[in-house]
Amino acid sequence: MIKRVAAAAALAAVLVAPAFAHGPTPQKVEEKVEIKAQPAKVWAVLKNYGALQAWHPGVEKSSGPESGQSAERTFSVKGKPGEIVEGLDEYDEGKMMYGYRLSGEAGEVLPVSSYSATIAVKPKDGGSEVTWQGRFYRADTSNEPPEGKDDASAVAGMTEFFKTGLEGLKKKVEAGG
Repeated sequence: MIKRVAAAAALAAVLVAPAFAHGPTPQKVEEKVEIKAQPAKVWAVLKNYGALQAWHPGVEKSSGPESGQSAERTFSVKGKPGEIVEGLDEYDEGKMMYGYRLSGEAGEVLPVSSYSATIAVKPKDGGSEVTWQGRFYRADTSNEPPEGKDDASAVAGMTEFFKTGLEGLKKKVEAGG
């Protein structure tokens, strides 16, 4: 009898524990766009790390250096209070890519608590393909996040930001900018 009770208690602990042991899980977004231009032309627009507003139509203003070790850029998004500061982690002119991360907090600008991302240009079908991918956590990392600060909101917010940016980049490059 004691063995049955112990086995039942162990089974209950295994079944109930996952219900209490959840929290934020890393989320991922990857967006791509094909651009009818040579990769070098696309990279010429994209490579200035500090000039995000030059091609992202959702960015009101941005500042920072073109590249460099420990470079940071600051930007604001149209219609959102506050600014985001991002730190450049990797910059490879030859591979036409860079990687960066959120430094500090996203505030009300994006519904995430942290993120890292890369953006890269590759040749494709006589033109280019730009891939922008990010990994992140939702804004509220508690077990019961409120609506707007949950995983779904984080994925939707980052997806929208990446898509809007890639559409802006495509439009600018294909228009000759």
